[in-house]
Amino acid sequence: RKQQKEFKFECEEKISIITPLYNTPKDFLIQLIDSVEKQTYSNWELCLADGSDLDHEYVREICMKYMEADNRIIYKKLEENEGIVGNTNKAIQMATGTYLGLLDHDDILHESALYEMMKVIEEEKADFLYSDEVKFSGKIEDASDFNFKPGFGKDELRAHNYICHFTVFKKSLLDQIGQAYRPEFDGSQDHDMVLRLTEKAEKIVHIPKVLYYWRV
Repeated sequence: RKQQKEFKFECEEKISIITPLYNTPKDFLIQLIDSVEKQTYSNWELCLADGSDLDHEYVREICMKYMEADNRIIYKKLEENEGIVGNTNKAIQMATGTYLGLLDHDDILHESALYEMMKVIEEEKADFLYSDEVKFSGKIEDASDFNFKPGFGKDELRAHNYICHFTVFKKSLLDQIGQAYRPEFDGSQDHDMVLRLTEKAEKIVHIPKVLYYWRV
């Protein structure tokens, strides 16, 4: 951990973590934000777009507390809940980084996730990256459902979205595909966007390490 924190990249790209919130359980929200703050790579921002209802006001209170302590955390309370597609697009609009990373509101990043991504971005000039993941319920230490993925294959991707988490891509790719998430693909919005992004990407890299904990 110390070695990664002290490592100096030639070009430290800012990575914007995109996270839409909706009535997120308190403990899950705290664990998510803490996992981003523990990153060994420090040039990041966490974009939180909150569509929670009035019965979950604590979501705003927790986020505001973190934002006051760390200016890399950006929070916005949405006027209305637009669902996963609309809320995610709102979070993307908040991003100022050159790369975007997708993190669901109840999941956790490995503390080396952004470091590993940045290492490949610098070494291979990658503009679309994804890692392995593990599903967990309760304690991460008890997780047993690992997803070790193959390298990029467009035919397999056309059959199903095996890429999932953790996905990081260059923000400029969005300019080529237009709208990021499209409401007409609600329910398979990630698959739709990944298909369009990888069609435009010039260097797609799979990082064969578990960098993402997907809460079941």
